[in-house]
Amino acid sequence: MSKVYAVGIGPGGEEFFTQEAKAALERADVIAGYTVYVDLVRDMFPGKEFFTTPMKQEIERCRWAIETACSGKTVAVVCSGDAGVYGMAGLMIELADQYDDVEIEVVAGVTAANSGAAVLGAPLGHDFCLISLSDLLTPWELIEKRLHCASEADFAICLYNPRSKKRADYLQKACNIMMEHKSPDTICGWVKNIGREGQEYNIVKLSELENEPVDMFTTVFIGSATTKVIAGRMVTPRGYEKHEDSYFRGNI
Repeated sequence: MSKVYAVGIGPGGEEFFTQEAKAALERADVIAGYTVYVDLVRDMFPGKEFFTTPMKQEIERCRWAIETACSGKTVAVVCSGDAGVYGMAGLMIELADQYDDVEIEVVAGVTAANSGAAVLGAPLGHDFCLISLSDLLTPWELIEKRLHCASEADFAICLYNPRSKKRADYLQKACNIMMEHKSPDTICGWVKNIGREGQEYNIVKLSELENEPVDMFTTVFIGSATTKVIAGRMVTPRGYEKHEDSYFRGNI
């Protein structure tokens, strides 16, 4: 049976690879993906064949990977973060259903919600949700609805694709929607270039967030009503202290 790996490579540095992801890339004859992501791993796997496409050619890229696997090569399609979180895993499984004897093996990776949260502290310590502000594949009306519902339910929210040159005001729109349900003083944070050269981050209030230097390489975190700043770290408590008062008195 032909094999295609859908591999999440995390933020991009080798130290963020899972052992499973590294092993899959080593087994592959061909490594394929969006040009930016392939460039992150190219030097780590010399001697491999590489295939890249720009953005908006996801279907062509995944179909090429499946057809190349059908020709007898083992192919790994790399995705930033986790292949199943806004990645190519779902599309590849859908397309593979059109072919005989093709297996798609999804290899988990560290998504930006996890790696970015670690930089800030523990902003996702309780219930949270992920929302992408990109309307290339999702109508903005649906994104607005999800922002309203998640904010009203007081989830901590992690935003992917928060701002681009063509969507320069989308983060501002999102902040205005969230402030209909959340306090303007809600603790927020962002991390840019997670795990890569030029990594930077900041912790601000929701009312200040729209003015921060956020772009497509930035992951944004909006806290819940309980989120706080502790020693410069963003923390959303799980609530252990409600059941074990002595925990914070040093008796445990």
